[in-house]
Amino acid sequence: MIETPSLLDKVVQQIDKLPLSNRDTKGDLYEYMLSKIAEAGTNGQFRTPRHVIRMMVELMQPQQDDMICDPAMGTAGFLVNAAEYIQETHEDWLLDKKFRDHYYGEMFSGMEIDTSMLRIASMNLQLHGIENPTLISGSALAERNDISSRYSLILANPPFKGALDSNEVENSLLKLTNTKKTEILFLSLMLRMLSLGGRAAVIVPDGVLFGSSGAHKAIRKELVDNQQLHAVISMPSGVFKPYAGVSTAILIFTKTNSGGTDKVWYYDMKADGYSLDDKRAPIANNDIPDIIARYQNLAKETGRARTEQSFLVPAEEIRDNGYDLSINRYKEVVYEEVVYEKPAVILEQIAQIDSERQALLNELKELL
Repeated sequence: MIETPSLLDKVVQQIDKLPLSNRDTKGDLYEYMLSKIAEAGTNGQFRTPRHVIRMMVELMQPQQDDMICDPAMGTAGFLVNAAEYIQETHEDWLLDKKFRDHYYGEMFSGMEIDTSMLRIASMNLQLHGIENPTLISGSALAERNDISSRYSLILANPPFKGALDSNEVENSLLKLTNTKKTEILFLSLMLRMLSLGGRAAVIVPDGVLFGSSGAHKAIRKELVDNQQLHAVISMPSGVFKPYAGVSTAILIFTKTNSGGTDKVWYYDMKADGYSLDDKRAPIANNDIPDIIARYQNLAKETGRARTEQSFLVPAEEIRDNGYDLSINRYKEVVYEEVVYEKPAVILEQIAQIDSERQALLNELKELL
């Protein structure tokens, strides 16, 4: 509420000074407002930090003929960033009428269960120049959703720790992973929605990487044996603060339906350019540029020791470990050797300290 005429006057005057004829300014302003929305936690929604979204987009490098989808769209951050990436790095593509028709038409698709979020996402896309996206209202996991083999790139941060009744879930998803857990069901959904050769980058809670249930093991086995799993990027637990302190990772894979996983690239992200507390203040340490540079030159990662921040793990070793994908299973920690004095020397030092303490105590008694 704007409760006083003078405050309203100030607001109008300030807005009047903004260069709102520039579409990018309106889009940036809207993104900033979205960052302040306190919707976190509703329906398992946690707003994905924009720098993490941008990193995932740069890792996947959207191509001219891509059909891009986010089945848990939220405010459409992934779709907006994918569009901005194309505008910034491939502006020449937009000179081609065929690509322009694709870009402004069917290139971007999203699904969202929350109708309020769907409206916010629609406005966000409009303000960023995506005028005719395909937006689908309702649960992407629902029985009526039969989309398959349509998209060539999926970017998503699906809900964590949600649970659905099996009668609410599309049957084909339950065949691969008979579970109520939304994070596993969404991975099954993405594999169905991707076209052959389609790529995905998805944020998952750490439990997906090492969970011992049949559904957890089944989805990991599917990714390693039947698809091509490229990378597991482990993120620190503070990335989603102040909304949640959950530990997460990014899975990057390609749908092949015929295997192809040779080696899986691991990266242990320790810093994302912001403090890992509730304040999330900017700091100097940032692994994101290194992650992007290394992922785009995986050939140079061969031979890196397991003690390094990034390394490759053979698929056979993952199979031998029961398809455990957690980085702690494969990362080697170097412990510094600490040398302690012998007990006799320590006892002698204690006796010396005790003697000095007694002398000081006697001196204090004399003063009193």
